[in-house]
Amino acid sequence: MNPGGIAFDRVTFTYTGRPVLDGVSFDLPEGEFCLLVGPTGAGKSTLLKAVNGLVPNFTGGTMTGRITVAGREVRGSTPADLADLVGYVGQDPLAGFVTDEVERELAYTAEQLGVDPAAMRKRVTEIVDLLGLADVRDRDLAALSSGQRQRVAIGAALVAGPAALVLDEPTSALDPTAADEVLSALHRLVHDLGVTVLLAEHRLERVAQYADSALLLNGGKVTAGPVGEVLGASPIAPPVVELGRLAGWPGPPVTIREARRHAAGLRESLAGHRPTPVVDAAPGRRKSAPTEAGPPLLEARGVRVEYPGGVRAVNGIDLVAGRCERIAVMGRNGSGKSSLLWALQGTGKRSGGTVAIGGADPAAHKPADRRTLAGLVPAEPADLLYAETVAAECEGADEDGRVPSGTCAKILADLVEGIDENAHPRDLSEGQRLALALAVTLTAAPPLLLLDEPTRGLDYPAKEALAARLGTLADAGHCVVVSTHDVEFCAEFASRVVILSDGEVVADGPARQIVAASPMFAPQVEKVLPGWLTVAEVAEALGRSGEGAADSGTSDDDGA
Repeated sequence: MNPGGIAFDRVTFTYTGRPVLDGVSFDLPEGEFCLLVGPTGAGKSTLLKAVNGLVPNFTGGTMTGRITVAGREVRGSTPADLADLVGYVGQDPLAGFVTDEVERELAYTAEQLGVDPAAMRKRVTEIVDLLGLADVRDRDLAALSSGQRQRVAIGAALVAGPAALVLDEPTSALDPTAADEVLSALHRLVHDLGVTVLLAEHRLERVAQYADSALLLNGGKVTAGPVGEVLGASPIAPPVVELGRLAGWPGPPVTIREARRHAAGLRESLAGHRPTPVVDAAPGRRKSAPTEAGPPLLEARGVRVEYPGGVRAVNGIDLVAGRCERIAVMGRNGSGKSSLLWALQGTGKRSGGTVAIGGADPAAHKPADRRTLAGLVPAEPADLLYAETVAAECEGADEDGRVPSGTCAKILADLVEGIDENAHPRDLSEGQRLALALAVTLTAAPPLLLLDEPTRGLDYPAKEALAARLGTLADAGHCVVVSTHDVEFCAEFASRVVILSDGEVVADGPARQIVAASPMFAPQVEKVLPGWLTVAEVAEALGRSGEGAADSGTSDDDGA
């Protein structure tokens, strides 16, 4: 008997003839913080939804085996039946909201469970304080940033006081500081209240230090164990684990602190070497430098974006960029990143200032012509996809872009292989759906390409592949601007970083210089080996020096 934990006993789930979960068994004790890892498409979301009855009640498919939470049988129960026992937070918080205001959303589950009004007010206030929502508790959900909505969704799941909390990529829309705040709050729930937390996340570098244990889901099978042991055997691992593998460190270490204690020998091996950025998949490719000759491609001056209620999201920003540049726009949630991208593209509201792309203002053009100046892939790529099949999406993009038939399909094939043209776009994996939205956008051949948080739902290999694809587009003459909270992707992709705060530019310069000076936006490798951004840079330097990775040091010196 597991009094407050989550237990799977030989659980198999088959959907459309394919086993997604194949004889899965594990036992998480009460008050465990467990990290679920695995490649994109491995079935992590399916496993999580099985805990609260969403699978198979709302997905179809066939399930066998036994699942219990706090000793209660899950099979035969709906999510509503289990609401007092299991809190669930999905990948898309907005899709799960049932009201339109923050405080109402937080109170909704407690109301449905018949919680006494006085107790409910107390719980809501505690959750507001726990998750830092005091300044938005009276606001409409639609007016919140994606990160704020994520925290509201977590709060709504907690109000009922569940024994177990299941979360699917809860930090994907959060900046590094906000992610730490949420994870710290979950850590307190585990240690102070005994809540069992099962969390799936692709940004493992954020979560590994908080977890007590880990589950690796791959090929329908689950491997359970300590975090270091599981990540060491996983095909998907954060940079610090990959660095440990490269250097032959024991463990491998899963936190910055542990890695620094082993790093002295590696620092000695790298002394006298300068990092060479390695971002493209093809051997020998390097980041191109932006072209210096000719006028800038993008020239934005004094751009302002204001919303009703006096909210100024963008406050007089200047941004000038040339072809071949790879720019990462970073900043805390609500700093104005998405508003800036939409204002540059011309579809979004612009309250003041000027934007010129190749001398033309995109806002002054009709949508069909605007797409030939600037293309924007939104944070939810599916928002660009309306057809019933991939082939129909490509044909529609060809028509809208007034280009020869087959143009979009060829771009898609160049971006990613193996997509079934008869598949529904919403049945694709996150990476495939992003590639399709990117292909649709590129069909009109815009010189300026804008992407808003493109790495949500992507594992490390998929993000490396995306960085390579965007690098190839930049090499071909596009200016690529990406809004992102993903510091590891920024290290792989960007040649220039622009940091926003309260709608204003607070830093703008070479990526290596900007991220090295920022504790918030520095990647893991830079925190262990100052001056180095990626494992690939370190591997290449060791190769150039002729020194093997195993000789790069396993000192117990903490290297601080």
